[in-house]
Amino acid sequence: MDFDLQILEQHFPELTDLQKDRFAAYANLIAEWNQMINLISRTDIENLPKKHILHSLAIAKAMPFKDGTRIMDVGTGGGFPGIPLAILFPECGFHLVDSIGKKIKVVVDCVHKLELDNVSAEQARAEKVSNQYDFIVARAVTQLPRFMNWIRKRVKRTAFNDFPNGVFYLKGGELSDEFASIKENPTAYPIQEFFDYEEFQEKYVIHIPVSRD
Repeated sequence: MDFDLQILEQHFPELTDLQKDRFAAYANLIAEWNQMINLISRTDIENLPKKHILHSLAIAKAMPFKDGTRIMDVGTGGGFPGIPLAILFPECGFHLVDSIGKKIKVVVDCVHKLELDNVSAEQARAEKVSNQYDFIVARAVTQLPRFMNWIRKRVKRTAFNDFPNGVFYLKGGELSDEFASIKENPTAYPIQEFFDYEEFQEKYVIHIPVSRD
């Protein structure tokens, strides 16, 4: 199906033609795969550019990754937020993990067809991944206390971005109880400050600095 991707160009006017082509191709690949595997709500597929791709890119508005940054996307599903971020930041390295094999199959297919040489994918649980990364990204895969227990040891100590190394987590709703249940000090950035749409009301990019000292 044909998606209107003007919303991406509106908020990211610096996109190259190659990036625009990749976003369009990715949207179509997700629509095709979604007919076979439930990646996103099938009644929501027409909202894919805004509610899934643009939502993923809210992390980039909170903090653009510097070249050379290594990022792991945990519970990536069909590649959110990792693939949109990888298209936007071709000089950064992304490792996408999910415990469900058929979802990683989708990611591998998308990465291959989009010719994204800065993305790798693995069927794995986050706590079993051996490498370390500058940042961990995810879209509301579980409660924050559980998530932090999975990933603390996966975060590098040495930082070179504008934010301390740690987590960028996309989640909505009331967060105070979860924030109080972790030892780190999270900061929530309202997505409506980046993209002023009703769909992003009470949705946030949460930055959680991770120190293992």
